[in-house]
Amino acid sequence: MGANIARRLMRGGHELLVFDRNDEAVANLVDEGATGVASLQEAVAKMPQPRIFWVMLPAGAPTEDTIEALSQIAAAGDVIIDGGNSFYKDDIRRAHALRERSLHYVDVGTSGGIWGLERGYCMMIGGEGAIVDWLDPIFATLAPGTGGIARTPDRSQDGGHDPRAEQGYLHTGPAGSGHFVKMVHNGIEYGLMQAYAEGFDILRSRNSDALPEIERYDLALPDIAEVWRRGSVISSWLLDLTAAALARDGTLGQFSGHVADSGEGHWAIEAAMEESVPANVLAAALFARYRSREEHTFGEKLLSAMRFGFGGHVEGSR
Repeated sequence: MGANIARRLMRGGHELLVFDRNDEAVANLVDEGATGVASLQEAVAKMPQPRIFWVMLPAGAPTEDTIEALSQIAAAGDVIIDGGNSFYKDDIRRAHALRERSLHYVDVGTSGGIWGLERGYCMMIGGEGAIVDWLDPIFATLAPGTGGIARTPDRSQDGGHDPRAEQGYLHTGPAGSGHFVKMVHNGIEYGLMQAYAEGFDILRSRNSDALPEIERYDLALPDIAEVWRRGSVISSWLLDLTAAALARDGTLGQFSGHVADSGEGHWAIEAAMEESVPANVLAAALFARYRSREEHTFGEKLLSAMRFGFGGHVEGSR
C-alpha cells in the first residue's frame, strides 16, 4: 500500500525520496522515478526543509520505532505523517512528544487497499489545521476525487460542509481523530462483511439434507451476488468483491475461513465501552473472527475472500 501511495504521488508530479528495509522495494520505485535512499539519515540529509516524512508501516513497534528514530534526526518544523492503522491514543501521545521538539505530527487513516493506486485513497486526517492545509496538495493527489458518485442532495459549502469530503479526504480534527474515525470505519467494515458472510451462508445451506426436500433450494450464489449488485439496496464495493470471488470459484476453495483482525475492530469495541455505546453488531462481528480460528464455515471463507479482495490480506495460520 505504501508503494502504491508513492506511485500515485509521483503520477501527480510530486518528488519522492523512498526508503524501505527491502532493497528490491526501493529499486522498483527508483525505476519508476523516485529517489532511493539507504537510510533515514540519508533521507534527512537530502531533503530540503521543512521536510515531510510519510510513514506507512504496520501498527505497533515498526511504526513506533520509526517515528522515534525520525524524531531524533528531524529538524524543527518538519512533519511526520503516520498513514498506517495506529491506535489513536498512541497518536495523541506522539503528537504531544513531537510538539515538545517543535515537530508536527499528522495521523492519516487511509482506506483504499490494493486498489488505491487507480481508485484513490479515502483519507481521514488528524492534526493541526494549518499543517493539514499546507499538506493539502499531497492529500488532493492521493484522494479519489468526486468520480462518478452523485452529489449528496442538500449538501453545500454554504451549509458549513467541508468541500474536501466530496473529494474523498477530510480533516477530522486534532491529533488522533483521523485514526479514531478510521478505527470506527473498520469496525463498521467488520459488521458489513459479517452480514454478507452470514447471509450467503444461509443461502448456501438451504440445500441441506436436514431440511424437508420440498423446502430445499440449490441456489446459484455467484448469480445472486451479481443480481444484488444491480439496483439492490445492499449493493456496495464489498458486494462487488464478493461477486468477483464467487465468480472465480463458487466453493471458495482457496480460502480456509481463518479470518484475522487487524486491531481496529478491537479498539472500536473498547471505545464503545468507554463511551457506554451499545455496539452489538460490531462486537459480534469481532467475536466471529476470533471463533473462525477454531472452525470454519462457508461464510468465513467469504470473509477471507473479501479481505483478500480489497486489501490483499492473506490468511494467517493457527
